[in-house]
Amino acid sequence: MSIKMKAVVINEYGDNGVLNLIDVDRPEPQESEVLVKVKAAGVNPIDWKIRSGAGERLGMKLPIHMGGELVGRVEKLGVGVEDFELGEIIFGMVHTGGFAEYAVAKSANMVRAPSNLDTVSAAALPLAGSTAWQAIFGEAGLSKGQRLLITNSSGGVGSLAIQFAKARGAHVTAVASARNEDFVRGLGADAFIDYKAQPFEQVAQDMDVVLDTVGGDTFVRAFETLKKGGFMVTVVAFPGDEAERHGVKVKRSYTVPSAPNLIAIRKLVEKGQVTPHIEAVFPLAEIKDALALSESGRARGKIVLRISS
Repeated sequence: MSIKMKAVVINEYGDNGVLNLIDVDRPEPQESEVLVKVKAAGVNPIDWKIRSGAGERLGMKLPIHMGGELVGRVEKLGVGVEDFELGEIIFGMVHTGGFAEYAVAKSANMVRAPSNLDTVSAAALPLAGSTAWQAIFGEAGLSKGQRLLITNSSGGVGSLAIQFAKARGAHVTAVASARNEDFVRGLGADAFIDYKAQPFEQVAQDMDVVLDTVGGDTFVRAFETLKKGGFMVTVVAFPGDEAERHGVKVKRSYTVPSAPNLIAIRKLVEKGQVTPHIEAVFPLAEIKDALALSESGRARGKIVLRISS
């Protein structure tokens, strides 16, 4: 007899009205997978984008079990899994199914959660942390002494990127609205630009690296802040010929699961050099409110679902 659990599922694309919290069969881990009793799951812009139709463009098939990252307790080990023990708290990214009471994950994409964080705080790290880490270090090669500009420094990705860059010894210029100045400076930002008060590209100059998490006109204008030979890395835009015109490099970064990156992030957290910021915590039943807040673009840090104690 199958075991039932609650999960967030969509059967069609649209607004938050298509989200369903329903009873489904609890999954079973296959070879090299683990079954996780989910404690908390991070909410990300990709979630409402998938809900709105990006799932089809990403090759996902309806119905889609929502949620791309989680923190939880190892409940069951699939064949061949030797990295974890039952009862351990782990975290990482999953292709689908993070917004549920249980989820299966590839063991290669999961690592032990930071020992000094509760599960809600840890849920802020896997996807946003991996996105920031891969973009500024993996793609742009940011190093000690270089100058980094972040186009949205107060969101889930940007707030972690500030801390990663400072831990590496870089200089960080943070772009955000005035209400977030104290927040991003508290994370370690060396300079702040209120994008509503003045065009940021007229203030910031000679940047080695720009991390763009906004896209659109902001992405295009950010090229003007780079020095010759600088590097623009974007996690949202689709580059055209801007780099050639400005004499710089540009790369679209697509986040992929990486256990080594998560381990590096965990080490910084356990050293006290990185602290995730949580904007709001919702129960699983309030997934619509959580996605609405994410879609508003006004979240400072991360939004998290608390799924079990």
